[in-house]
Amino acid sequence: MIAPGRPWWLDEAPAVEPEPLLEGDADAEIAIVGGGYTGLWAALTVRELEPSARVVVLEGELCGEGPSGRNGGFLHGYWSPLARLRRVFGDGDALAIAEAGSAVIPGVRAFAERHGADVWLREAPLLEVSAAPAQDESVDRAVATARELGVEEEAVPLTAAELAERCASPRFRRGVLFREGATVQPARLARALRAAALASGVTIHERSPVRKVDRGRPNVLQTPNGRVRADEVVVAVNAAAAGWRPLARWLTVFGSYVVLTEPVPELLERINWTGGESIADGRMFLHYFRTTNDGRVVMGSGSGPIGFGGRIDERFTSDAPSVARAEAGLRFLLPELAAARVERAWGGPIDVSADHFPFFGTVPGSRVHYGAGYSGNGVGPSWLGGKILARLALGIEDELTGLPLVNRRVRPLPPEPVKRLGGGLVRGAALRVEEAEQAGRRPAWPLRAVAALPRAVGLRVGTR
Repeated sequence: MIAPGRPWWLDEAPAVEPEPLLEGDADAEIAIVGGGYTGLWAALTVRELEPSARVVVLEGELCGEGPSGRNGGFLHGYWSPLARLRRVFGDGDALAIAEAGSAVIPGVRAFAERHGADVWLREAPLLEVSAAPAQDESVDRAVATARELGVEEEAVPLTAAELAERCASPRFRRGVLFREGATVQPARLARALRAAALASGVTIHERSPVRKVDRGRPNVLQTPNGRVRADEVVVAVNAAAAGWRPLARWLTVFGSYVVLTEPVPELLERINWTGGESIADGRMFLHYFRTTNDGRVVMGSGSGPIGFGGRIDERFTSDAPSVARAEAGLRFLLPELAAARVERAWGGPIDVSADHFPFFGTVPGSRVHYGAGYSGNGVGPSWLGGKILARLALGIEDELTGLPLVNRRVRPLPPEPVKRLGGGLVRGAALRVEEAEQAGRRPAWPLRAVAALPRAVGLRVGTR
């Protein structure tokens, strides 16, 4: 088994020179903490809506080298989780969120075309497959929900034979096709956003982690070597927000790991997987997989470790058992690729909310705005999140700031150490349950009971 290391995406993407770190004092109208997708989309949107605004982005490392450069590159909105949206928000609000998310892929396409950026955008349906009887429910629920809400074209059922026309695997029992889907090379997209932000007049300071935000008029953001005074602050730090007091009770952190094969275009031809479809299975800790422009396969597993107290440490980048599960998923789900050599593996943290949907708002009594909780689906929704946060910072009220994701009441997670210990217990039980189901065995009832406990109390554990 290969050891986890640096994401291949970052090495494949065009190299960039670091922007200077912040030294001394600076002033801005809007300061953005975090140079990933959300922060960069927010910065670009502010400059579009208010071209004279002075915008400063403070990034602790290099822009896009956190979760934005480590993910699987699935680009979609909210039609695929429509059933979960409906449970959390109700029929009307679920449809409103999904409709708003329909602008994501056209928005990224327009950005890439406008800036001449090759981000490996490939538009093709997203498939959810059932690889065990217990996963049939997820597929059936997606189809039924779309039909009941009058959008049956967004979730089309597929038989095993129909799935085989798009990706042939003896493991796939049946599935559902979501029309809305695409993939990108995530690091290329992040670096294109960074370049566009700089070209628009945004000031970026890299290797300038924000150590403290003193809320006031103005707000003062402190880094190791300087300070920024800003009228408005946007906090867009993804999983690191789990360690920020205003959001700590609303978030936990999971690890997600991927493996990358050598180029195997002939094997992809053999299994008919040449249309660029992105695929996920119906597990609680789902497998997600897609192809690349040069014929590789990326297979991910959302079964990594659970964080404690918001700390982001080596468990999220160096966990060998999580890599082993991702590779095992590759060999099990796509047995025709058994001979494909795994060339690279890496991991990263995911910010997970109690209901697995993001939330946006403003810290009470302040001009500090936040967005977090993407829960594993952040590449597309961060486009939407950036536009929402820019409007919050500029004081604009419109249909985006009126979405149910904004200023919503988020269910708090248990305090530490209950959050970590309870989450770890459920995670362990769920992994054993899903391993048994995959092998065709009925899991022991104590394991099933523990794995089902979060749903019984209205919480969600896992990456689905």
